[in-house]
Amino acid sequence: MNTSTPPVRVVVAGVGNMGRSHALAYHNNPGFEIVGLVNRTKRDLPTELDAYPVFSDFGQALDQLKPDLCSINTYSDSHADYAVMAFEAGCHVFVEKPLATTVADAERVVAAAKKHGRKLVIGYILRHHPSWMRLIEEARKLGPPFVFRMNLNQQSSGEKWDVHKALMQTTSPIVDCGVHYVDVMCQITDARPVEVRGMGLRMSEEIAPDMYNYGHLQVMFEDGSVGWYEAGWGPMMSETAFFVKDVMSPRGSVSILVDHKAKSDDIDTHTKTSVIRVHTAETGPDGRFIRPDEDLSMSGEPDHQKLCDLEQAYVLNAIRGDIDLTRHMDDAVQSLRICLGADESVRTGKPIRL
Repeated sequence: MNTSTPPVRVVVAGVGNMGRSHALAYHNNPGFEIVGLVNRTKRDLPTELDAYPVFSDFGQALDQLKPDLCSINTYSDSHADYAVMAFEAGCHVFVEKPLATTVADAERVVAAAKKHGRKLVIGYILRHHPSWMRLIEEARKLGPPFVFRMNLNQQSSGEKWDVHKALMQTTSPIVDCGVHYVDVMCQITDARPVEVRGMGLRMSEEIAPDMYNYGHLQVMFEDGSVGWYEAGWGPMMSETAFFVKDVMSPRGSVSILVDHKAKSDDIDTHTKTSVIRVHTAETGPDGRFIRPDEDLSMSGEPDHQKLCDLEQAYVLNAIRGDIDLTRHMDDAVQSLRICLGADESVRTGKPIRL
């Protein structure tokens, strides 16, 4: 980047777990200048963020600060309205996943980005993780049809359970986390999803009667591939097999092996791969496997904060380099459509055609 190029002036809306990490990424990247933070309630912030002005109203911050970029990390029911408001003010937008709480709202955000000629980057952080990029590459080598087996159950208590209960006021676990892993499935198969089914169970009296904290979806693709994703939150969740990331095809499989000491409430565990195991199904005349499994060591992979740094560096590059984000936006809408279809299936008991 040319050193004479002025930094991208950014307002960060929502400074909870993800918003705080993104704010630190902006703070440490000379290509950005934080001009303000937005949060509805007072929060303790890292010392690096203490000097920035804090607003309680997003619209007021937009009007007064006139930023180049709005980083939206609030609860998902405000994502669409905040994003459209930012586009109408002439800003680029980074928005945490899920993009919206309905497909119509997600399409409204994408339409606003196109109308105003601004960049829209959605927080699919695994797209910036070198180990997950390698997993997708190795799986695609096998060829379809695929079987995807994925989950991320999180045993939570205390403040972490409070965060999950707050998230479930607007979004179920299979939507909030599911969009990441359904997006991985879609990148590997690159086939059109045709049907999704879901089931769920409310396992706590502490959440709303119409919400469930355990869910499971099954998705089918046009090329014959099938996949499932499971997500549960709460103090009752098991630490056994809480992290499964496994892709199979007739020619073999690719799997993530997680450290057996890992804990489900450790956010770094959600992205770290430790080892990727590649298995080839080919056998010789004696019926035995020709090649042993290959373990690809993923040592030195980025931690959660470094991943956020990489993601926001991509945002900067998208703005500076005028990257065409059409496919990125379309993919975000597609993965959301699948997960919201699963949520509808949970509530209606019927499969949803896509």
